[in-house]
Amino acid sequence: MGGQKGVMKDPPQENGAIQTNQYSAISPPGSPDAQEEPFSTYFEEKIPVPDDVTQIFSFRKLWAFTGPGFLMSIAYLDPGNIESDLQSGAKAGFKLLWVLLVATVIGLLLQRLAARLGVVTGMHLAEMCHRQYPTVPRIILWMMVELAIIGSDMQEVIGCAIAFNLLSVGRIPLWAGVLITIIDTFVFLFLDKYGLRKLEAFFGFLITIMAISFGYEYIMVAPNQGEVLKGMFVPYCEGCGPVQMEQAVGIVGAVIMPHNIYLHSALVKSRQVDRGNKKEVKEANKYFFIESAVALFVSFLINVFVVAVFAEAFYNKTNMQVSDQCNSTGSPHRDLFPADNSTLQVDIYKGGVVLGCFFGPAALYIWAIGILAAGQSSTMTGTYSGQFVMEGFLNLRWSRFARVLLTRSIAITPTLLVAIFQDVEHLTGMNDFLNVLQSMQLPFALIPILTFTSLTSVMSEFANGLVWKIGGGIVILVVCAINMYFVVVYVSALNSVLLYVFSALLSIAYLCFVGYLVSTFLHGYSINGYANTNPLEYYSR
Repeated sequence: MGGQKGVMKDPPQENGAIQTNQYSAISPPGSPDAQEEPFSTYFEEKIPVPDDVTQIFSFRKLWAFTGPGFLMSIAYLDPGNIESDLQSGAKAGFKLLWVLLVATVIGLLLQRLAARLGVVTGMHLAEMCHRQYPTVPRIILWMMVELAIIGSDMQEVIGCAIAFNLLSVGRIPLWAGVLITIIDTFVFLFLDKYGLRKLEAFFGFLITIMAISFGYEYIMVAPNQGEVLKGMFVPYCEGCGPVQMEQAVGIVGAVIMPHNIYLHSALVKSRQVDRGNKKEVKEANKYFFIESAVALFVSFLINVFVVAVFAEAFYNKTNMQVSDQCNSTGSPHRDLFPADNSTLQVDIYKGGVVLGCFFGPAALYIWAIGILAAGQSSTMTGTYSGQFVMEGFLNLRWSRFARVLLTRSIAITPTLLVAIFQDVEHLTGMNDFLNVLQSMQLPFALIPILTFTSLTSVMSEFANGLVWKIGGGIVILVVCAINMYFVVVYVSALNSVLLYVFSALLSIAYLCFVGYLVSTFLHGYSINGYANTNPLEYYSR
């Protein structure tokens, strides 16, 4: 197969018949084993799209395409994002809401590229990487994406464990919450056996729980609406210093997640679209973009709820103020905050505690329910991401059970060890490292998706125009700059010469590989923006 990389092939066969596809120069990689033995996956069924040629816009068609975007949007609501939101509110008030808005809009544009790749080519991003990149870069890419998935998975497991601990008033220890998460993930992941629509409805139910839970906190705290709007639409941060700058960088890293690009490009394949029909392809691209915009708007509102709650109630609060309030209400967690005048530091665990101290036990329990829904939904989509990435990059066909067992084991082991031998402070403290880890992997999703969607040999007339190429390039540069800033800030706090040297060596290797990926992108088109050659075919010779 390696000798055929970058070479145009005959159209694929689907259901025994040749499907003409004049809009995709690349067909999915065939596997004799996969053809002989049906494989259990998310795509056991495809949702039919109603045929309505009389309307420019049809709500029936939009409903048929609704599902993948909401599953994708769950990555914008995982426990890592929620923690980033509450810390943003507690450290900077409403001043960084505009950063959240910009990051969400950038995320939407990137998800548009992912969806278009899946619709136009019939292949998701990992399959395309397997098809086009030489062996060594492909394996490195796979390892980087797997690292991002494992890091995200660990955050989700931590979130679920903390939620169980809060809901049980400490009766369920953190290590037990970690083990419960393993079991319930296995159960929920087999919901697709009862139909794709039922699975998507279940994810919609979890998003609704998050909206109600965090919406309740928003109504209870009643933040200043004028300050919310000002923070959202005035791109300025008055009086902000290094702490707020670091938090702004953290927001971007938490919102735009690398494995989500791979996930969305695979999820859109669950709809029946004739890729040989230009009208159907355009229509699918349109409706998937609308659905993604609606889904990310909902996720943005939920994130705003969390930021605004902590901005209004806890911005510039001191540990002494919180400790006094918790003591006066008889909170079982009153010893969590030292009696000093240092600024309050919160995470998803302390966040629930302080809500309970200031707004009653109901606020704590409803917060924990929202965190549980966020953790459970995102851990399920994370497992789907892992399945698609492994199958695509390595052309492996593992059973669902084996795939879940592998990803769960890798994510659970370090989390369980910390939960057993350390306390909740160390468990939530892992989120800082995991946010850095995931932020570092972003170029390994952004550069490939921009490369493939810019090639006319792959996307035909649906390839990116010059504006998208330039804009995408700028986003990649900004992301890489943010990553370097993130790493410098994080490593500087470690105060170890050995770690400084190790980080410098890793950074050189990292930048070299990013440079290689950028060179494959730049080689693909001339100054006027039109593709001349397939750069990946060039590099695989």
